[in-house]
Amino acid sequence: MRLLLADDHALVRAGLRALVTGLPDVTGVMEAADGHEALAAVAAYHPDVVLMDIAMPRMNGLEATSLILRIAPATRVIIVSMHHDEEHVWRALGAGASGYLAKSAVVEELQDALRAVGRGEVYVSSKLQRGVTREPQQRITLRQRQILSLIAGGMTSRQIGETLRIHVKTVESHRMHLMRRLDIHDVAGLVRYAVRQGLISSSLT
Repeated sequence: MRLLLADDHALVRAGLRALVTGLPDVTGVMEAADGHEALAAVAAYHPDVVLMDIAMPRMNGLEATSLILRIAPATRVIIVSMHHDEEHVWRALGAGASGYLAKSAVVEELQDALRAVGRGEVYVSSKLQRGVTREPQQRITLRQRQILSLIAGGMTSRQIGETLRIHVKTVESHRMHLMRRLDIHDVAGLVRYAVRQGLISSSLT
């Protein structure tokens, strides 16, 4: 597994490098100091996973995540952030990130996250899972909420499949289950639900 560490603080990158270099599946580690450098590194070196900060100069981590997945759909992005609130988690997953870790996470959790996204799963830090999986009326999976965010953002099933590296039929199956579970019968209804849940801004609809 080839990793890219994207963070504007050199000490944070050095700490992450020290942590990941000793992991058994890691074969290479690259660094970027902002979103623009991250995009350039992904285009040049095609890392398997990017560990991405959110708050960075020139281009933040959420913008970079969205652009990275357009140029390199096979690359997975795990957001590693000091922000622990639900809004940041769902904005990250809506941008196409496959995982979200608190910067206070332990090494074992970082390993779990890398393994999970390597299997095509979504991983959210254990400190955040309870909040982001709780629904006032219905309960849907992290993957379903991620797909809901992307549907509401205007992506087609094919685009979502390419972004998340899953088959288009899997996307359509998730959409069908979402509609059934939420008792919503069209895409417009899914978009309105996503706005109510804060997954996207109403200004995008």
